[in-house]
Amino acid sequence: MKPAYWVVIVFLALILLAMGLGKLPIWILAIYFAMSVCTFFFYAVDKSAATKDRWRTSENTLHGLALFGGWPGAMIAQQSLRHKSTKKTFQMIFWMTVAVNSGLLAWLAMSGWVASN
Repeated sequence: MKPAYWVVIVFLALILLAMGLGKLPIWILAIYFAMSVCTFFFYAVDKSAATKDRWRTSENTLHGLALFGGWPGAMIAQQSLRHKSTKKTFQMIFWMTVAVNSGLLAWLAMSGWVASN
C-alpha cells in the first residue's frame, strides 16, 4: 500500500479516537468525508481536462479545497489518478495546507471548543 494511503488511514484513526474520547463531534468526520469526495472529484475533472487540453481547475482551488478539509481526498486522488503528485511547487504548498489544516484540527480538539459546541 502506498504511503499516502497510510497517512489517510492514520488520520482517520486519529479522528475516530478523538471522537471516542469526546474531543471531536461526528460532524467533523462528515465534513472531512464530504470535502474529500468533492476534492477527489475536482482532481478527476482536472486530470481529464489536462489530457484533453481543456479548461483546467486552478491550483489555488485545489489547494483551497485541501486546506478546508479535502486533503485526504486530494492525497488519494494524487496517487490513484497520478495527478499533481510530482510537481514540486504544488506538493510543497499542498503539504503546507495539510499541516495547517491538521494543526488547526488538533488545536480545536485539544482546546475542547469543538466538542462543547
